[in-house]
Amino acid sequence: MDPLHTLGKISSPDQALNLFASKLDRTQLAKIAKIKHPNVLIRIANAIVLCRPSKVFINTGSEEDKDAIRKISIEKGEERALAMDGHTIHFDLAREQGRIVDRTYYIAEPEDLVSSLANRMPPEQAVKEIESNMSGIMEDLTMIVGFYMRGPVGSPVSNPALELTSSAYISHSAELLYRNTFNDFDHEVEQKGYFFTNVHSEGLNRTEDLPHARVFMDRKYQTTYAWKCTYAGNTLLLKKGNHRFAVDKAVYRDRGRELSEHMFITGISGPDGRTTWCAGAAPSGCGKTTTAMAGNVFIGDDLAQMWIAQDGSIRTVNPENGIFGIVEGVNAEGDPLLMKVLRQPGYEVIWSNVLVDEKSKPHWIGNMEPAPEKGINFQGEWYQGKTNEKAEPIPISHPNSRYTLASKNLDNYSPEAANPKGVVTRIFTYSGRDEDTMPPVWVAKTPDAGVVIGACIVSATTATEVGVTGIKRAPWANAPFIPGALGDYMDAQFKFFNNPDISKPFKPVMAGLNYFLTHRARGGDSDKLLGEKRDVKVWLAWLERYAHNEVEYLPTPIGNLPAYNDLARLFKQIIDKDYPRSLYDMQFALYTVKIIQRIELQEKAYAKEKNIPEKLFEILTAQKTALLDLKEKAGNVIIPDYFENLH
Repeated sequence: MDPLHTLGKISSPDQALNLFASKLDRTQLAKIAKIKHPNVLIRIANAIVLCRPSKVFINTGSEEDKDAIRKISIEKGEERALAMDGHTIHFDLAREQGRIVDRTYYIAEPEDLVSSLANRMPPEQAVKEIESNMSGIMEDLTMIVGFYMRGPVGSPVSNPALELTSSAYISHSAELLYRNTFNDFDHEVEQKGYFFTNVHSEGLNRTEDLPHARVFMDRKYQTTYAWKCTYAGNTLLLKKGNHRFAVDKAVYRDRGRELSEHMFITGISGPDGRTTWCAGAAPSGCGKTTTAMAGNVFIGDDLAQMWIAQDGSIRTVNPENGIFGIVEGVNAEGDPLLMKVLRQPGYEVIWSNVLVDEKSKPHWIGNMEPAPEKGINFQGEWYQGKTNEKAEPIPISHPNSRYTLASKNLDNYSPEAANPKGVVTRIFTYSGRDEDTMPPVWVAKTPDAGVVIGACIVSATTATEVGVTGIKRAPWANAPFIPGALGDYMDAQFKFFNNPDISKPFKPVMAGLNYFLTHRARGGDSDKLLGEKRDVKVWLAWLERYAHNEVEYLPTPIGNLPAYNDLARLFKQIIDKDYPRSLYDMQFALYTVKIIQRIELQEKAYAKEKNIPEKLFEILTAQKTALLDLKEKAGNVIIPDYFENLH
């Protein structure tokens, strides 16, 4: 049961064209006439029948169309122009400042395997929900229809996708974040044999409607539905909604040959001018953008599509073409390239949920700039010292405040981002907001152990999900976006990284990365980082040299650790910073009890899942056994010189 067809009842291209003739004006009709693929026309027509917009705007991606969308957004009040030319501000509802995970569902038959971390709803009930909430939801509104590629045109892992929305803010965001490929859309759909469809409307955009807001994902018909919400993580369904479909494709259609990951892509410079490409996973709000920018050349900060090429290399492309980034903590010291785009004229930026002062200038937590006395932010009027109903201070901006910009504006943007052949990717990192357990960097001894690092990410939760707090497991930082069974996804990981088609020179380096370790975790009394944000440049540089066999390492039960002399040299060379041996010992000491507890947490959690590959438990058991033996020999805290002396 396809809800869109069931409710729209358009089943032929002729019916679709007749509908367009009655609903579109002459200009828009001339534009849609260039789209010939029958299935594309039928999907658009059914969405029009369901939502009943008063107008339809076909976005071809031309400058004229882009300008029109920006103007519509400002006229509707979805965005407001700021003092700097090209900058606008959008405010989501105060109670919708992140993904509404509690109101997000997969449409699934009872027999369908769906992630144990997700909500589900049978098709018959979903059709009723969609009909009662979306039928006529765009009356008195304009439906904007956009034609996009999630990735470079011509790439084997790029996905064509339709975005149909009544929100000009969402359409404006899509133009910055994705490639509008109106002229290539028919050809790409014909070549791929599929496309994704996304239908969204904010409706009346009222706080009282938020309990009824929903995000539905229909895996069978590769269609998403969202209503009565505006936060881009819930509504720009090209992003995480379609990422779920891409994960599905990698796991169930192309298992072992393709992956769709929640990863940044960055290039790290090595000796003699070489660039080694790295992809890294981290939960939203855990520094993925910062880590991506820490490389020397930038491709993406959030999503990655990868496959094994004919030459035996792992190739990666970014399905996006821009950044929807968390702005908290972004400042000139830690993120100078981002700050240039955010603070200097000449760039287009959509801000969301930051504070706007009386001079129409945006401000946010952690920008290391003088704060204004008052302004407007996500909850309305704000002034220094304002508190909420619990007498708690209201921050200057929401922790999940965002900026949206095109990647090409960054000085370190790589033209390789547009290459449909992707970049040869040698390094894969997995990280979370881990304050007290794992060292800054460690490398898996085998691809299987690397998959287990990804499976065992643990992170403090962030403001990206509404109503979620505490510490939680975050497998591959991708768990919220895995539609099927976790065991199937894990099996796909093992098969991909052990694929015999990967040539020896391209064997992946798989590593854990953690720059959130605090002084308190290592015997101090402060929650400050044990190090600083820019140190990540050194951890990545060390991994780059490791991939080329140019550094030494210390084998341990959890993996290979950097040797001190290499790090001290790289700290001085890369960021001109002294790196004392005492800091190295604190950062790379193995706290055996904590790591064993972390392993047992994973064993217990995965034991509750169905069809988890036995390989995971074998590797965890081997690591725990080795750590227990080490603890017996050397105590609870093992300083790196213990492993140095073994050599």
